[in-house]
This record gives sequence, structure tokens and C-alpha cells, in this order.
Amino acid sequence: MMECAVVGKFFSPIFSSSRSVVVEKRKLPSLHKKIKFCSSKFKMKATQAETHLSQEAELQAEKRGSSTGVGVGELIWPSPSDGTPFWKKDFPSSGVSPEVPADVKDSDPKHIIHVTAEMAPIAKVGGLGDVVTGLARACLSRGHTVDIMLPFYECIQKQHIKDLTVITKYNSYHDGNWVPTNAYRGVVSGIPVIFIEPSNQFFKGQYVYGGSFNELEAYLFFSRACLEWMQQVTSTQPDIIHVHEWQTGALPLLYWDIYHHLSLKKPRIVLTIHNMEHYGECSKEQLSKSGLEGSVYASIDKAIDDRTIGHNPERLSLLKGGIVYSNAVVTVSPTYLKETLCTGWLASTLVRNRDKYFGILNGIDTTMWNPATDIFLPVKFNDQKPEGKKFCKYYVQRGLGLASEGTQDGNHVPDITYKAPLVVCITRLVPQKGLHLISHAIKRIEELHNQGPCIRILLMFSEELSHLLYAAADMVLVPSIYEPCGLTQMIGMRYGAVPVVRKTGGLADTVFDMDDQSNHNRANGFVFEGIDEGSLICALDRAFTYYREKPDEWNGILKKVMEVDNSWNNTAGKYVELYNSKSVRL
Repeated sequence: MMECAVVGKFFSPIFSSSRSVVVEKRKLPSLHKKIKFCSSKFKMKATQAETHLSQEAELQAEKRGSSTGVGVGELIWPSPSDGTPFWKKDFPSSGVSPEVPADVKDSDPKHIIHVTAEMAPIAKVGGLGDVVTGLARACLSRGHTVDIMLPFYECIQKQHIKDLTVITKYNSYHDGNWVPTNAYRGVVSGIPVIFIEPSNQFFKGQYVYGGSFNELEAYLFFSRACLEWMQQVTSTQPDIIHVHEWQTGALPLLYWDIYHHLSLKKPRIVLTIHNMEHYGECSKEQLSKSGLEGSVYASIDKAIDDRTIGHNPERLSLLKGGIVYSNAVVTVSPTYLKETLCTGWLASTLVRNRDKYFGILNGIDTTMWNPATDIFLPVKFNDQKPEGKKFCKYYVQRGLGLASEGTQDGNHVPDITYKAPLVVCITRLVPQKGLHLISHAIKRIEELHNQGPCIRILLMFSEELSHLLYAAADMVLVPSIYEPCGLTQMIGMRYGAVPVVRKTGGLADTVFDMDDQSNHNRANGFVFEGIDEGSLICALDRAFTYYREKPDEWNGILKKVMEVDNSWNNTAGKYVELYNSKSVRL
């Protein structure tokens, strides 16, 4: 423990999260109170440390390079006292091109319709929204026809929708009535999107989830309304209907037991499960409101929730029903596939359907996440010219009150910036994400470090701030207890932040330990396996040792992680192969 205890002298994090205030915490008890009562929609972002270094460490910091001008002009450094936080200033339009560079055009283009509860950036709560947008853009770039169908949430960010127009009004069934429904068309990030707006209370409220309406019934309605639109309104026969998570888990049941017997003959169904912990629990009576006979699905080989067998009442699971009725089921990393076949109550269902169950690693949209063109960064950089990253680091430090506000000209970053690593953790505040590990790290820092401001917690959701934090970070921390895929570590690497992660799910498929000699060529971060605090602290200690004492190797790691190809173009081809294997010709 003595070796791990030394870490606190070099680790001064800044923690932030999701909702609209910056909270500085110095006393651990009050910090625990803040964490304890945070909503699961909050996000947590961590960073940084000020510290005394040994004389040798100071010399090594200098070796990392003194700041020199890189043609950035005069920067206006932010301050915590500014009337407008630095991440809320006016930024230029993103101007994301509808074309994503692709090395290939597929010879047999398909028509793919994604039916989803989330889409970035207009209705994003977590990684689901990023994945839907990224995969859709990648398939568009490969020559496929792609549409996304999304609820027209009252809170949707309409400023990101181009050419939004009502295209039709039609009726869709729910609970014995045909509900008047509007369908809109627009373009988001170059992708055609169909928005479904019922005339009842569904999808009203300030947030994507958590409105005053019954969410389960709303998504049952949405799933049928999408099929109704394809059949009744447009006679669209896509090759693939790609559904996501429990929210659209009823669509495969509705398709095969109603709409396939009508006019929709061609589509085949692909279900992607992004997180197996959300099952879509449903009563037979609720499922019947969609027009299906709920009791028909209350069997072990269909949609019954195995955990409720013999209970009164028994329950259904929309996710299980989706697994059974889809033509292919995908989860978001090969390691998570293996984990889900061995643990959890759905394991037996997945084993029975093993021949159609696949693990395909997510990617990131490298057009949207690109430090060389990112509109939110004060200075751009890339793997060939990484100098701009130090400006981003100091910019964030100044803006969060983690660096001196002494007079600096726009082309100079003080050497103190190099002496302590900036550590960022961006995550929802839920136990899955290793919250106890994060809070322990904070405790250790507060016990061992009293050299000025070192921690920031921001309770908010801010796309702009997340870009700035990734660009500023020396390390990105992802201590998840389980992680189906994880995008944080991929985005962090894209921005030159070295990942420190727990070995699970997609983290195990994308981050490989620097000290693992058997996998040296792929080494790109620091990995720990235990769920105890000591395992985390020792992994951080190794990372800090590299940063402090091996600057040349650290710079090599930084360049290496920025060169890793985690783009959707690298993985969308696997989805295309799956689409090809399941589609039919009529």
C-alpha cells in the first residue's frame, strides 16, 4: 500500500458531471453526499492534479518540451469568474459533412432502416445515440440507403435538423384506438430521419426519458407506428430493419406475427443489444395494447421473463422477445458476448440462439470526433502535430480554476502544465461505472494532496465540454464493473488521452496494457482486473510513473493511441456482412 499511497502526490483529479453547475468539493463527506444522490442521467467527468515533484521529475517534465508558438495567435484564456463558462460560448456550426470517407463501396447496396430511441446529437442520452449515428453514416458512405426512425420527442434539439417538414399524417393502433400520428422528415448529420409524433401525450417532456407518460407503452406504440408507416404510408420494403435495445424489442414480434402476414415481406430484423441490464419488463396486458395477444408470448421459448416463472403475475421481457424473434442479434463487443453467454438470466436464451448471436465492436465517428477539425477546441492538433494538445490542457485548467491566472501571452503555456497529469472520467453516475472506485480515488487524493485546487465536479450534460475535456486530458479513466463496449476510451485515444481501464467487455477488446510483454505491439494503456480500490490505485500509479519518469515513452504512447483506428469504417463492414447474410430477394 505504501507504493500505491505515493500516487496521491502526483494525482490531482478534476471531477465533473452532468447538469448545469460547477461544484468544487474539498471535503470528502460532502463529496459522497453529492455522488449518492445524483441521477443516473448525470455524467461525471474527472480531471487533474497539482503537485510537488522531485527535482528529477521536474527535469523530466522540462524534457517533455517547453511551450513554443504553433501559430495559434492570441488565445483569450478563460477563468472560473467569467460570466459565461468557457464551454458555453458561441461556437461555429459543426458543418459535419454527410460524406464519411470510406475506403470501399459495397457491391450489393442495401436499404437499412434503424428504429431507435436515441440518435446523436438530437436525442442523445448515452452511447446508443452515438452508435446509431456513427453506424448509419458509415453505411451511407459505403453506398447503402439508410434511414433512421425516431420518436419526435418534445425536447428534441431541432436546431440540428435540416429541412424538417411534415410528410404525412396517418393512424397507428394503440390500446383499442387508432391514434392520429404525424410523420416528419429531416436530415441530421447527413442522415435522412423520419420522426414519429403521436397526437397523444407520448414523448412529451423536457428529457428523452423520464417524462410523465408511460415509457413502455410509448415505445410499444412507436414500434408499431414505424411498421405501420412502412406498410400503410410508403409501402417501403427495406432489406433490413435494425432495432436497438428493449425500447424497440417488440418490433420483431409485431413484424413476424402481424405485418409479415400483410404486405411487408422483404425485411429481415437485426437487433443490437447495447446493454443487457435493461430488459423492458412488460405485463401481458401492456403488450396486448400493441395489438398482439400478450398471453401468447408468456412461454419460455418466447418472451417470458425467466425470473418470474411461477410468480403471480408472471412478466414478459421485450428484450428477450426481440432476441427470439429477430433474424440476427448483435452485442457490441466480442468479450461482452462471451460474458453474456455465461452470466445473467438471459444467458440461457442467448445460448439457445447462439447460431444467430454475434459480437461486433462499436466504432466512433471520426468525423465528429476529430481533434484536427473540432470546432469546440481553442487549438486544433493531430497525431503528427500534437503540440496543440498542451494549449487545450492549459485552457481547460485555467477555465476550471486549476491553474494560476498569472499573465500569459497567447502563444505560451507555462512549464507547470507538464508537471501533473490531467485525468478525466466521463460517465453516468451509476454503480456499473465503478463509482466506488472513482470516489475512492478522490478520497485518496484528498488525504494525500493539499497543494491547492485539484478536483472539479460538474453535474451537467454538455457535448461541448466533453470535447474540451478529451482534448485536455493526459489520461482517461474508465473503471467500469462491466462495460458492453465503451466509447469513452476510444474517443479519449482519438484525442491523445491514454486510457486507464478495468479489463471487461469492450474495454478488454480495445485497451492493452503497457507492461504486458506478451502483447507489446498492441500496448496502448493501463489495465487492471480487480474491482477493489487497490487494483485501480496501482494501475494509476503505473500510469503516473510513465508520465513522470519516462517522458519519451509517454510521448510515444500518446502518438500511438492517436493512430489507433477505432472508426466505424473499420467495423461497419462486419455489419454489412451480417446484413448480406440475412437479407432476401423477392
